[in-house]
Amino acid sequence: MVNALLCLCAFAVGPTESLSRFEATQPHMGTSFEIVLYAPDSELANKAFRAAFTRIAELNRVMSDYDAKSELSKLSNSAPTSVPVELSNDLFRVLAAADLLSRRTEGAFDVTVGPLTKLWRRARRREEFPDADLLQAARAATGYQNLRLDPVTKSAELLVPNMRLDLGGIAKGYAADEALRAMSEAGVTRAIVNAGGDVVASDAPPGEIGWRVGVASLEPNTPPSRFLRLANGAVATSGDIWQHVEIDGIRYSHILNPRTGLGLTIRSSVTIVAASGIVSDSLASAVSVLGPVDGLKLVEETAHAEALILTQGATGSEEFQSSGFRSLLASDGAIHRDVSKSNADE
Repeated sequence: MVNALLCLCAFAVGPTESLSRFEATQPHMGTSFEIVLYAPDSELANKAFRAAFTRIAELNRVMSDYDAKSELSKLSNSAPTSVPVELSNDLFRVLAAADLLSRRTEGAFDVTVGPLTKLWRRARRREEFPDADLLQAARAATGYQNLRLDPVTKSAELLVPNMRLDLGGIAKGYAADEALRAMSEAGVTRAIVNAGGDVVASDAPPGEIGWRVGVASLEPNTPPSRFLRLANGAVATSGDIWQHVEIDGIRYSHILNPRTGLGLTIRSSVTIVAASGIVSDSLASAVSVLGPVDGLKLVEETAHAEALILTQGATGSEEFQSSGFRSLLASDGAIHRDVSKSNADE
């Protein structure tokens, strides 16, 4: 998933602590990981940055589908597995979360879409529809039911030939979570991570009530028109502003519907606010496929989650919100609320 660009800033209340702002950016997982943190000195800030980026790089070596030596690629290359393959804690944790969401959405979210992802990457480069036989073969190698996980042994089985796993809709959110955790363990508890639109934040900056996260619209290069207040939570926006292809007059998104094998043809931007990056990232992908009605139902059934869905079709644009989304919007004089608390908690 390539997410819409978000703008990070903060708004102030009261006196500040003796902390300074530090920023750092590194490329990982096909995007830029931008980190802003507050620390008493550069020594602690650099320690936190090293911890965060080291953890992100470690996870990229585990979960990249571009790196033939990654743990994920080696697992995919073993399909169909003759015996269960033991996994690292990180890979099993992400696959287990993905499997749960796949079952909840009846396959609208599915990390076994690797064969389809590869086919559509080529289609976007060539600007031509995938070959029908290749598309049929890719669909035959796709299906979350063909990924079997054992929580006792933390192992996985791939049940059909030519399966390939693609964690593009969940891995960056998890990496942002882990980067934030690594910084906390290093002694920094006021930080925000932006992984190409997957944003995860800990405590607000000193003297401020929260990070303001501006959500991009459906149009590229348009400044944010609204802002969310974020502390100890996550935001992800999934859309096809930058990645799509037009073939024979039809616009296909890079976001694939695993059940049809095709890119989505309705323009949308889905913003999810949740307690963690792994949840916001994967939910944004799932809701994009499900559409507004079923997508909002899924969000309402998910603890601590809210959603904003923007769509653009032949009849014009529409906006859909979950029941608690409006309470997260930033406004002057508004009372701050941690996104980790659901409406039921208030």
